[in-house]
Amino acid sequence: MEFTDIKGVAFDLDGVLADTAKFHTQAWRQLAERLGVKWTPQLQEDLKGIDRMGSLTLILKAGGLENQYTSDEQRDLAEQKNAAYKKLIETLTPVDILPGMQAFLDELKEHDYKLSVASASKNAPAILERLGLSDYFEGIVDPATLTAGKPDPEIFERAAEILHLDPTQVMGLEDSKAGIESIRGAHELAIGIGVPGDVTFDATSDISLNQIRNHFDK
Repeated sequence: MEFTDIKGVAFDLDGVLADTAKFHTQAWRQLAERLGVKWTPQLQEDLKGIDRMGSLTLILKAGGLENQYTSDEQRDLAEQKNAAYKKLIETLTPVDILPGMQAFLDELKEHDYKLSVASASKNAPAILERLGLSDYFEGIVDPATLTAGKPDPEIFERAAEILHLDPTQVMGLEDSKAGIESIRGAHELAIGIGVPGDVTFDATSDISLNQIRNHFDK
């Protein structure tokens, strides 16, 4: 792959465009503790990049409760978490866009890259609206239409389809190990933020097209 082959960019949302991950953490922790499941740093880390029902499954397993709830009861628990999360994201404004990402989005649009969102969050459209970023993106993958969550590559394959591009023409941005696996499985260039990728950045504020181009010049 050459740098000039890349025509599109697929963004994860939580921890990439905005720190909504903290709201997920708050809402999941509230639910876990209500269920009597001990909240640990490892459990918090394991939930990164995982969809809603997958996250609930991990929490129930952590507490030895995986067989204690019916499918309907599990869906109800997930909805309780989502209701708490929605209240938290109502506080978002454009001020909450992570450092450097507004400038990076502007740079990408200036150079005619096509952009899409590959987030496990069903609330992605509402979050982008509150951040004032909706108009940057050609589309958002609907996680409800997927057959598997990250690290399965399906979500990033769909993100490329939205852009009408071959996956090899797309780079994906992620801040979780599961997300990086998903991007690589889709045969896209993996840009890691705080996690190892094909190109790795310590923070969102470090990202630019020139820095990514430098990877190809090495």
